[in-house]
Amino acid sequence: MGGKNKQRTKGNVRPSSSGRAAEALTREGGVIPGFVGFDTTVNSELSYVPAVHGAEEIDNLVDADFRLVLRKLSKRDVVTRLKAVQDFGSMCQERDAEEVKGVLPYWPRIYCKISVDHDRRIREATQQAFEQLVLKVRRSLAPFLKSLMGHWILSQCDTYTPAASAACQAFQAAFSPSKQPEALSFCKDEMLNVLQDVLLKETADTLSDPQSVTEEEREGKYVRMLTSSLLGVKRLLSLLLPSDRTALEERLAHLLNSGKFWKYSKHKTPQVRGAFFEMVCALCEFTPGLVQAEAARLCPAVLLSIDDTDPIVLPPVWEAVLHVVSTIPDCWTHVNAKKGFLPKLWVLLKEGGKGMAKSLHPNLMPLLSKLPQQVTDPTLDFLTTYFSSLIQGLSSERAATSPSESAVIVTSVVECLRYCILQNAEEEEEQKKIRTILISQQLLPLLEKALGNPSLQNGPLFFSVTEMLVSWEKRAGLHGEEEATDNRDVFQGLLADFWEGLGLIFVRYADNEDADRQALEGVATLLQVMRYPERVKRKHVQKKKSVKISFSRPEDNEKTEVEGDVVEKPVQTVSELNEKTSGSLQTEHFEDVVCQLAQLCLVHVNEKNSERHLVFLSLLLQSFHTPRVFSTLVELDDKILESEQKDDVIKKNPAMQFLLERVVVWLAQKDRSDTEHLVEMVFSSLCCCSQQETTRILNHITKMDVQWGIILQIIQRACTDPKTLKSCRDWLKGSVLGEQLLGLTEELCKVGESSLRSASSSSNPSWTLISLVLSQHHNNEPLIGEVYMEKILERLHATLSETKGLSDAGNIEPLICFICDVASTFFSSIQDCLLLLSAEELLLTVFQLTAQDQTHTHLSDSLLGKLREVCVAGVQSLVQHSEYEVKEGGFLHSAALWVTKRLLTVSLEVKSLQVLILAVQSIVETIISVCNRDSPLLVQFFTQLTPSQTEWTIIRQALPTQWVKKPLLSCRYRGVCKESSMDLWKLRVPSRPPAHLCACALLGRVAQSVAVIPSAEKEAECPSLLPNLKCTVSELLYGLQWCQEVEYTPAYSSLLTDSGLLGLQKQVPMKELLGTLYSRSLEDGGLWSLTLENYIHTNNLAATHHASVRKLYGTAESLFPVCQSKLSTLQVLCPAMTEGDRETLVALATAGIINWRDNDDVYGCLAVLLCCLKANTQVEEEVVQAILASVMEWRNSKEDWFLFSSDLSKATAEQLNLAVEIMRFSTWLVTHCPKVLGGNQWDFLLCSMLAWLETASENVSSLWNPWVQLFVGESAALIVKLNEFFSSSSSSSSSPPLPEVAEKLPSDLHAEWRDFFVEGIYNLLLPLPINITEAFPEPDDPVFPLSVLQSVGVALTCVPLHQLKNNSLPPRFIADQKTNLPEPLQTLLNTLCPLLLFKARPLQITAFHLLEKVMPHLPECDGEGDNNKSDDDRDEPCLSPPASLMAILSTCEELCDSILAGVQVGEFAVVQPLSVEYSCILGYLLAWKLLLTFFKSSPSHLRAHYAQYLKRSCSLNKLLLHLFKMMPENPIYPGQGAESKDTKTFFTEGQSLAVDNSDGVEWELPHLACSVYYSTVQDLPAMVRLWWNGQEKRVSTTAEKFTIKYVSPVLSAQEISSVHSSTQMFESMTVKARSAAREVIATYSVDDIFIELVIQLPQNYPLGSITVESGRRVGVAVQQWRNWMLQLSTYLTHQNGSIMEGLALWKNNVDKRFEGIEDCMICFSVIHGSNYSLPKKGCRTCKKKFHSACLYKWFTSSNKSTCPLCRETFF
Repeated sequence: MGGKNKQRTKGNVRPSSSGRAAEALTREGGVIPGFVGFDTTVNSELSYVPAVHGAEEIDNLVDADFRLVLRKLSKRDVVTRLKAVQDFGSMCQERDAEEVKGVLPYWPRIYCKISVDHDRRIREATQQAFEQLVLKVRRSLAPFLKSLMGHWILSQCDTYTPAASAACQAFQAAFSPSKQPEALSFCKDEMLNVLQDVLLKETADTLSDPQSVTEEEREGKYVRMLTSSLLGVKRLLSLLLPSDRTALEERLAHLLNSGKFWKYSKHKTPQVRGAFFEMVCALCEFTPGLVQAEAARLCPAVLLSIDDTDPIVLPPVWEAVLHVVSTIPDCWTHVNAKKGFLPKLWVLLKEGGKGMAKSLHPNLMPLLSKLPQQVTDPTLDFLTTYFSSLIQGLSSERAATSPSESAVIVTSVVECLRYCILQNAEEEEEQKKIRTILISQQLLPLLEKALGNPSLQNGPLFFSVTEMLVSWEKRAGLHGEEEATDNRDVFQGLLADFWEGLGLIFVRYADNEDADRQALEGVATLLQVMRYPERVKRKHVQKKKSVKISFSRPEDNEKTEVEGDVVEKPVQTVSELNEKTSGSLQTEHFEDVVCQLAQLCLVHVNEKNSERHLVFLSLLLQSFHTPRVFSTLVELDDKILESEQKDDVIKKNPAMQFLLERVVVWLAQKDRSDTEHLVEMVFSSLCCCSQQETTRILNHITKMDVQWGIILQIIQRACTDPKTLKSCRDWLKGSVLGEQLLGLTEELCKVGESSLRSASSSSNPSWTLISLVLSQHHNNEPLIGEVYMEKILERLHATLSETKGLSDAGNIEPLICFICDVASTFFSSIQDCLLLLSAEELLLTVFQLTAQDQTHTHLSDSLLGKLREVCVAGVQSLVQHSEYEVKEGGFLHSAALWVTKRLLTVSLEVKSLQVLILAVQSIVETIISVCNRDSPLLVQFFTQLTPSQTEWTIIRQALPTQWVKKPLLSCRYRGVCKESSMDLWKLRVPSRPPAHLCACALLGRVAQSVAVIPSAEKEAECPSLLPNLKCTVSELLYGLQWCQEVEYTPAYSSLLTDSGLLGLQKQVPMKELLGTLYSRSLEDGGLWSLTLENYIHTNNLAATHHASVRKLYGTAESLFPVCQSKLSTLQVLCPAMTEGDRETLVALATAGIINWRDNDDVYGCLAVLLCCLKANTQVEEEVVQAILASVMEWRNSKEDWFLFSSDLSKATAEQLNLAVEIMRFSTWLVTHCPKVLGGNQWDFLLCSMLAWLETASENVSSLWNPWVQLFVGESAALIVKLNEFFSSSSSSSSSPPLPEVAEKLPSDLHAEWRDFFVEGIYNLLLPLPINITEAFPEPDDPVFPLSVLQSVGVALTCVPLHQLKNNSLPPRFIADQKTNLPEPLQTLLNTLCPLLLFKARPLQITAFHLLEKVMPHLPECDGEGDNNKSDDDRDEPCLSPPASLMAILSTCEELCDSILAGVQVGEFAVVQPLSVEYSCILGYLLAWKLLLTFFKSSPSHLRAHYAQYLKRSCSLNKLLLHLFKMMPENPIYPGQGAESKDTKTFFTEGQSLAVDNSDGVEWELPHLACSVYYSTVQDLPAMVRLWWNGQEKRVSTTAEKFTIKYVSPVLSAQEISSVHSSTQMFESMTVKARSAAREVIATYSVDDIFIELVIQLPQNYPLGSITVESGRRVGVAVQQWRNWMLQLSTYLTHQNGSIMEGLALWKNNVDKRFEGIEDCMICFSVIHGSNYSLPKKGCRTCKKKFHSACLYKWFTSSNKSTCPLCRETFF
């Protein structure tokens, strides 16, 4: 345990020492370890405490788990102790009471220690655990109380609040409130012992172990314990009963006698000082006797500490000060007040309480009241200093920045002032002097200071002064005789002095040309507060009591009298205050001052035109609109304007006189920028006018040429309260204002030159005014007359309509913006506003602007957003009205008509259509949000939007007919086209979506919004909700089918699918929709049939609803005779028909074919027959023979039906269709029924086939026609089937056909096919793709015959090799092209290689397959390689692969470089399938695949030459970089689940590059890239290794990781298995493989020589080098052995081939050595490592021979031409 180097517990920084442990235990508990003793902390009752810290076991009565936890409590580690305490608490909660009681004897000792732990978390957890213990043991705790209670009271006063509250909670859990004093009384002595010990005996070092606890922690604990102890004494005194306190006085006296105790008042820690003063307060309160005895020490300690402004100390100090001056009458005898106390007080007051005013200043008035005469003498000087210091505190930094601090100081000043004046309210001269000085030198200067100080104005000063004045008035008898006091004259004189002084201050400020604006505002504010103190009182009460909860509303004022002053009286409204201001000032001096100020202002305004005095006058009149004030003003005017005559009415009313003579004149002045104060003055004056007078005055102002902004301000002011609005009603509704507003609207809406001027920022008030009068309403009626409202709306609508007609609405954007704002507020404010017709027209125009694309309207995004909001607000307002319906001329009806017209007649761009859809959808969603989905409005609106059947037909027929091509060529449709010309098929589908798609997209989106029904039970009601939904959905399906068939851009298709088509289909019953589609298919055929087919297929109706499908057509006979539409429908339904129905159809069709002479529609019968045959209908052989006989008859009598040697450009679609059906029948015969064919029939078939092919090859120029494409395609399909038939029926085939078929075949049929027909076919077929590309050079042209290339390509892949080698293509050679190939092969390469780059996938794949067949046979033409070159001038000979292939490769390489330039190695470049880039990359990869095939089939010596060529051209390096950009990071084979052990990847799965495979095209390039990479590392491992070693680190790491993960395992396994399965036999060498260890063992033995070599494949094979290790060897010298191992290693590293090829090369080398050929002395090998040559170059001097490549390297690296061996010059 005590090992020096062992890992120690966290926190244990010193090695263990048993001696030190014993010492610590003795010091802590006073008990020797290992011995059991008695606790020394308790005097009265001994409790048995075991040595829990030592080695002894705790008593067995304690549960084992508890014992473990109690032990952990004494551990040193904090976390361990914390966890132990938490565990103890939870165990106390969970265990039985008896188990817990067993712990009680040991708990006090542990509790006393851990309750004062350094870590506050442990202290909190201890109290929580104690609570659980208390709750569990209840009364059983009693015997241990005395030993616990001391530390318990300490914990309740813990400085960490959560711990203290937890201790209090535990205390309350243990004792009910009534029992608490009893429990404390029981333990009071023990508790006081603990507290006294801490206060008097303990130090920081005795409370904690100095050796294990840091000094900082020790000091922290000591301070905490001191604080807790002082607060503990306070708590103990407060909780004890009075009798117990008396009993404790003696003990407390001992504490107070101690000098150490009194030092705590000056302790350095604020917490201790604060706790000390709190304890002093408790002593003063509960033990006054003790305090009196210790007054000599107590008074200085408290009274001289008032300058302690620490936030923790100041509140208890001042509480203690008040206690001391109250409890100890002679306290000032112990303190020199003049020198010690007051100077500190003045400093404190001057500094505003040093930021503690809230705690300090409320105590000042109580202190002042308690100061004896001896302290305050002389009184005047004392009070002057007192108030000067207090008021100076307002200027302190903290008071200036904190409104709350300032407010407290102000309140304190006024309180003290009020108190001092009441104290000096006698007639004596001294007291009179004090009163005068307090008012003149303190109060008035303070008010004057406040006039220029906004923060003092906003505080409680003015209100407090007003309250004081009201109280003086009451004492003076101004509020009634009953409230007057004896010394009323004193207070009347006081008031007179005050008002005289205040008046002088006011006049000084006001009678000044450059009066301070802020001071004037202050004067007005003070007067307003004095006039209406109740308003301010309410504001201050709200501020003050914002946190508290009010349980009674102002209305519920029954309790006000009962509760006295506590409850505020309800505040009167402004009007009540005007009549009855009971709380305001009653003195006449007040109004005199106001009149004097008003006159003064008027003089300044008249003489100096002073704006600031005008504002001041307005503010005065706002509060004082009394007849006396107006009379005063008019009197002044009368003096000036005596001569003028006046109206009698005006003379009677001074307010009206002042208004018309003065205010109106001021309003009319044009140069005024700020008129609000004038408007306020108008309304102040109107308060003294009747309603008729008000109307007269306001009409007069309106007729004057005043600014519109003033009218706006007047209306806004009129609307502020109901009383004012009522008085102005006649003016607002009147014609004067209405006409003026109408004129203003006309002026604003002039579109043209003036429009921009009118819409400028200066006219903003005009627009706000229009907006206000339209939107403001009172009691649901408009503000102005309804007639004028209607006219204004009409004008706005007219303006918007004009802007809609303008080409560039952007120019008048500000105007539209203003109209928007007006309309928005109008719609959203006034109920039933849209019942006005003009409002509906305005809304329609707004909607039309939102429903058009911005490129046409030129509106900004923000403005468009505003218009949309207006539209939504308008529609909401409209449909909220219960009686609204979609009627002609209404908004919804007009909007629907406009939208439908726009859809059907305007060619919309996709973006314009989307904007229109969004606008309509917004209307629908708004209606739904207001009225729910089952609103009849929605049904009516949807009905209006839907085109009629005639309109549907027109727009359906307008859809371009290009859709025919795709289904026709994929055999899903048998139809004709009325006018088929090259121009028609050359046309691209328009860039704008046709009207049909637009209508479908819009209706689909609207229907989706309406028809989404949340609950399943409503499904039955669905059709009644939108009656024409079935028609809409069927049209939607039709439009979607059209998009699919024309392979349209996804944007159009998504327009339809975004409308939630699946959801809409479910809203229409399946049978109804199926019936609709069937009837339309039967009627029109064409695309309706394909739509029906798609619907049946996607919903799997053939299987799930067979009966419903069968019910559509009733009987098979009903579909006969077939017309075009019936044929289309029948073709769709045929797979879903019953076997019986199909047999009926076969019978009817066969009858029609056999009786062809009487039948007009042979084509129809043949088509029906083939539909049934395709659906696997069983037909008897006799019937087939009869049909074939009829067809052969046609060959003789109706040869023109077959179109042999015809000009197909002149043939009609019907004729081509018939020939195609005959071909299809021939194909079916070959594949399904060859046994009915005899010699003649085979001749007929094969000759027809050849004739059709000849016709096809002659009509390449007519391939623009889809029907001609179909003709060529079907003839190629027939060739493919014949090829398959003959190749499977040949004897070499692994799956021969049925014996009866083989027997019936004519004997010479195979030979004819092989010798005659194959040559004929491929002589015609091979030039066909080249001819097509020459006739149609542009693959993106709509008429490009891609399907023909696909069909022909499939047929060409069956071409025999000899046919390719001896082809009859027109010769094609390239100048300066070096070649060893025969002419036909060179022509073939020159013809087909360029096709690898043609942008048509079928053609590229076809060219690849044809070239792949000839590639293995090309190297043999290169013979022995490049023998023309002299070996001297080259280091290594190189030879180019076929030049035409390399030319294509270099072209592709450049293209790929540019395509993949931005992609990093290791990133996956995603290429859009079938794009130009796709074609380039596909051609590039195919060319490499061919090159690798060529390379693999070359003999090893040629391979070295080709490799050298690739090395020089750097092609391979580029390829590898490209491949790592094209291979996916995770090449998992698609269509698998999650990654498993046997996951298929692109490396494990082969790739079939089928010409006609269009599925999985998106994975074709990644798979092909992986395939090429695999072939490269398999066939050119040395070159790949060389490339990898030369790459930068990032590239090489990426390549290695990928190869190790996906390629190496597959390649290694293949190499090992190829060794296993190798048929290559070596003389005198055996080869074995170990697949698990990736090893190959080669054993070579000649005579008595025996060599064993172990070849180990690396993990990153082939990037890493193969290692060769030695096995056993016998009879070989070490040097030779090493040479041979090095040679094998070199061959395997540098040769581009398999391990077997490397071994063969090495064996050859060793054999040569044994044959006597000497090694080259440069590479020590007989056969050269890379070009496989023998040493031929000999030195003339020493006769040694060297490899020419080795010599070249030797010469170039040494810069000498001497022999490596003898150093002679080499000739």
